[in-house]
Formats: sequence, structure tokens, C-alpha cells
Amino acid sequence: MNLEVSAGRSSLFFIHVVDKGMSEAPEIRIKEIAEPIIKQEDLFLVDVEIKHAKLLEVWILVDSETGGVNVDVCSKISREIGFIIDSEEIFGSAYRLNVSSPGLGRPLTDRRQFAKNVGRTAKVKVQNEDKYSTVEGILEDVNETELVLLTDKNERRVIDFDKLVETKIIPKI
Repeated sequence: MNLEVSAGRSSLFFIHVVDKGMSEAPEIRIKEIAEPIIKQEDLFLVDVEIKHAKLLEVWILVDSETGGVNVDVCSKISREIGFIIDSEEIFGSAYRLNVSSPGLGRPLTDRRQFAKNVGRTAKVKVQNEDKYSTVEGILEDVNETELVLLTDKNERRVIDFDKLVETKIIPKI
């Protein structure tokens, strides 16, 4: 196994391996493999993406309900998942395994991501019947079924999770 480490500010870790077989639904199996490993680190799985480029890339996105995600934890998770992927021969060619936090540019996709972003500015796309609207404001509160945004006009907008299309955190510099 060839191991590449990316250092710096990113919470990103790479593993490059070669395997012999290919399962029919690798994303599902990788999620099954990844979830218990990630949970041991007090993190949760946000998503698994497989990108078919020159070199197959497997992205495993993880997050924390309370804090950040660091490179050492991503490294550990990557090694453990990579070992199982190799032993099960999930892929039939070389691939790169990337374990990372989703980053600010990605939409929030798991309800657990919302609570740690309370107090930050969010842009929310909402669907009401056949219409779409966008609301921007400070994420003031979150519960099991809805979130509350405080707009720049001091209006509180209560939005059901069922009506959310996309939510992005807007970085403030």
C-alpha cells in the first residue's frame, strides 16, 4: 500500500491503494464500513462520494457535533477504512481514499451539522409547494424539526427541515 499524507491546515488525509475486485454498490458498503470506525472517534459520517477521474477517488466526509475534525483523526480513520476496503477487494483498480471534513463551501446535509453552526450566518433555500425562495440570516436555533433564522431586518423565520432544499454557511471575514 502506498501512503500519502497531506499536512497543513486541511483536515485531509489520502491513501492510494490497488485492489482486485469491484462490488456493485461500493458507496453503500463503504458507508457500512466507515460508520462504526468514525463513530469511535466521536464523529459522524456526512457522506461518501466516489468520483471517476483518471484515478478513482473515494471521498469520506466526516464531521463533529461539537468541535472540529483534525488531520490526525482523519489519518487514523483513513488507515482503518483503507485496510478493510483492501481486505474486501472492493475496487478493481487503483484509487485514492480521502477522509476530510466537509468544509465551509459544502451545504449542510446532516441535521447534526446545524447545531454547531448556531450563531453563524446561513443562506437557506426553501421549497414551498412549487416555489423556491432563499433566506439569509443568523442561524439562531435548531431543534428536531425546524431551524430559526434571524434576518438582517430582525425578522425570525422558522423553517421546517422538510422544506429545506439547501443550507450553506456564509463565512464572515
